[in-house]
Amino acid sequence: MATFTVGYLVGSLSSKSINRLLAQALVRLAPPGLKFTEIPIKDLPMYSQDYDADFPPVARAFKQAIAACDAVLFVTPEYNRSIPGCLKNAIDWASRPYGQNSFARKPSGLIGTSPGSIGTAVAQSHLRGVLCFCNSPLMNNTEAYIHFKPGLIGADGKVSDESTEKFLRGYLEELQGFIARVLTVLPRS
Repeated sequence: MATFTVGYLVGSLSSKSINRLLAQALVRLAPPGLKFTEIPIKDLPMYSQDYDADFPPVARAFKQAIAACDAVLFVTPEYNRSIPGCLKNAIDWASRPYGQNSFARKPSGLIGTSPGSIGTAVAQSHLRGVLCFCNSPLMNNTEAYIHFKPGLIGADGKVSDESTEKFLRGYLEELQGFIARVLTVLPRS
């Protein structure tokens, strides 16, 4: 079985981000066929079309990190019933300049956690619309809106709730299969 490199973006800049804890849990629970690497977004300046002729080094490195991955996983909180501005800014950088969209034909998955009972359902709905426009094939057969409770995920990425851990393992297996299917039809060039 092939091993796929999955770049993940945490849509929170908070040092106490529960979505970063979720990302750590996913890295810990990943099946042998998935290798995770974080693609940081915190140092990206606000995107402007003025940069299209000459991206700053941090934005070039960001786009190169996405290009080096087989797939992208968005681990996002929900802010005001949508995606955080920092995540939208990162997507804008990656999808520009016109004709150089880093997400085109790159498989992607969405997951997020929130203290609210509907998890990050609305944010993920908005994110799906953005990524569809970016021509990123989305894993839609398994959705993941994790209701976060204190102690659910430790600083080491260990999940304390057995049913949540089982769900996350299943999610990762589905993601692996989805990546394999997409890359069979749309092989990386």
